[in-house]
Amino acid sequence: MNLGIKDEVFVRGKVPMTKEEIRILTLVKAQIAPDAIVYDVGAGTGSLSIEAARLAPAGHVYAIEKNPEGIGLITENAKHFGVENITVVDGAAPAALEGLPALDVALIGGSGRKLADILDIIGARLCPAGRIVTNAITMQTVAACLDYFHAHADRYTYEAIQVQISRLERVGPYDMAKALNPIYIITAQRK
Repeated sequence: MNLGIKDEVFVRGKVPMTKEEIRILTLVKAQIAPDAIVYDVGAGTGSLSIEAARLAPAGHVYAIEKNPEGIGLITENAKHFGVENITVVDGAAPAALEGLPALDVALIGGSGRKLADILDIIGARLCPAGRIVTNAITMQTVAACLDYFHAHADRYTYEAIQVQISRLERVGPYDMAKALNPIYIITAQRK
């Protein structure tokens, strides 16, 4: 299975989408097994959910999203890619996580300032050696995430990387590097 579906292949709207290069790094950090149960919190367009579902054909992905447009896009993208092992969960985390099964991997792309509550619920259901991968664009989310894992260092090992991607863009007769927003990828593993 190849990682990194091209961005332009996804059905898109005005909902933010995790870009191809960031999806690849996120999925490598997630180490999704073929039978994994995955939560994608703040799933947006479902780009990570789709790729995770393809990595876990014998598993299942729960795409949690509160934005009605995002919910529609996840559904459209699942159909577009022929992915059937996805359940779209309509609602905001942490409340929308209630009733979901134990998980192997959590992908967090949106937390609505409730990151600690979300991590508490995920942590209570996370399988031994399970992984949590958080993509953050704001320093507040980075700080909240690192504070949480530092405070719970008895239960998790963690690491963080900052990624800056630039894409070549043709501008008249020139090729220029156009920078995407920097992203922090924080990965935690249950001890």
